[in-house]
Amino acid sequence: MIAHALSIVVNELNLHLQQAYNQKLPAVELGNIAEGFRVGATGSGVSQDVLSMSLVNIQEEKTLKNTSSLVRDIPHKKATYENPAVFLNLHILIVAAHSNYTNALLMLSRAIQFFQVRNSFTESSVAPASITTNAPPNALDRLVAFKLIFDLHSPGLEEVNHLWGTLGGKQYPFVLYIVRMLELRFHRVQDAVLIKEGEITYTQLAPSPDAEP
Repeated sequence: MIAHALSIVVNELNLHLQQAYNQKLPAVELGNIAEGFRVGATGSGVSQDVLSMSLVNIQEEKTLKNTSSLVRDIPHKKATYENPAVFLNLHILIVAAHSNYTNALLMLSRAIQFFQVRNSFTESSVAPASITTNAPPNALDRLVAFKLIFDLHSPGLEEVNHLWGTLGGKQYPFVLYIVRMLELRFHRVQDAVLIKEGEITYTQLAPSPDAEP
């Protein structure tokens, strides 16, 4: 599901760059910048003259962790027990490692402008082709309903030094985003119980003979 979420965003950004700037596609691709640049069409690594989007960290959103595991199906009078969904915050690195430094800054600026205008993505706000293009072949790995919120993160110099030291390469123009609210849930029901309805009967008592009229 993480791969599908990022593929959707890449497809949306590519569509924007093509429509707004007549950019030749692909202008953005998923790839691990730590693997270096790709040599040949089938080699590993990233392409140099496109924006590269890499996942560099995953954090759990703990504020949404304490939810009920009981899911009620009122029309059928049943309830199922499911472990609560896991909500993730993804740290996404967008790198412009173009051979021409001016083009790298240009493309990075266009990406930042795009996320300034479009910082939220849902299944109803993206193009249908963005959901299906490069989607995982197994339906269990695809997102159905989603809301991805992009927040710009400004790391300090020490954090930047650690980041690029971990990636094992020299620093390129980049921007870092935190993608919030990616929900991961495997829809396997563990148990089911019958919801029993209770009835309350009210009985009107006869007045006491000693009661005053």
